Amino acid sequence: MSERILPRYPIYIPSKGRYDCNYTAECLQRDDVPFHLVVEPQEAELYSERFGEDHILILPFRDRGSVIPSRNFIWEHARAAGVERHWQLDDNMRYFFRRYRAKRMYCDAGIALRVCEDFTDRYENIAISGLNYAMFAPDIDRLQPIQINCHVYSCMLIRTDLPFHWRGRYNEDTDLCLQVLAHGWCTVLLNTFVVDKEQTMAMKGGNTEAIYHGDGRLRMARSLERMWPGVVTTDRRFRRPQHIVKDGWKRFDTPLQLKPGIDLAVLPPNEYGMNLVQVQDEIRSPRIQKIIDSWQQKGAV
Repeated sequence: MSERILPRYPIYIPSKGRYDCNYTAECLQRDDVPFHLVVEPQEAELYSERFGEDHILILPFRDRGSVIPSRNFIWEHARAAGVERHWQLDDNMRYFFRRYRAKRMYCDAGIALRVCEDFTDRYENIAISGLNYAMFAPDIDRLQPIQINCHVYSCMLIRTDLPFHWRGRYNEDTDLCLQVLAHGWCTVLLNTFVVDKEQTMAMKGGNTEAIYHGDGRLRMARSLERMWPGVVTTDRRFRRPQHIVKDGWKRFDTPLQLKPGIDLAVLPPNEYGMNLVQVQDEIRSPRIQKIIDSWQQKGAV
């Protein structure tokens, strides 16, 4: 058996009240991917019983009302460890997919994260990268493999030496992306590999009650608007208040800069050990059959 491909950078999962339904930790554990569950002291034993003590990183505080203090603790932990980048993953991700021939296929979590790392490390000026949500990357041909200078969601690979930090109480991922973009850095969102993430407010635990109850969504949008006047406005989308970034993020146009010595034209193809496997005896979809046939014809099996 070939050696497993794993991420090179540490993975942190801030979590609260989800020791019995932490989908991200379950997914990574299933694929033998190392991770740190960052939890409050009163829940450490419960998380340890479910996922093992070696995976637990205990916060020196509790009940701060949002995930922001935990995220900043993680950043400082990664900085102290001297790592160039670190992952911060939300705790409600069930699966990782590879988009092949515009079709989402289940894949190993370690490979999906490693591909993002390898891509990111080819460039000098990527501050944050990550994987898109499966719900935003449908099975269509016109979807580009990456999006540049946009909002990277809750599967985030962060450059550790950045002079920024998580702020406020709401929409912290949007604010952090705006901080780095406003200072001339780039963000990259991968559509070639995506995550299946539970919808916001669909799970118990976390800080859902503290943040989303009542008119929480309006407070969230207004808070970001106050932090970014002239850049963010508040409107209604999907029948609820939503922050809107002016020009759909298009005003941020810093180009990617390759590191010296990197020539994309000579990079060899790399499937990272992946193979397309038929798991059912009968394939009823002509499209799926065509994808399998094309994989076998190119000699990738």
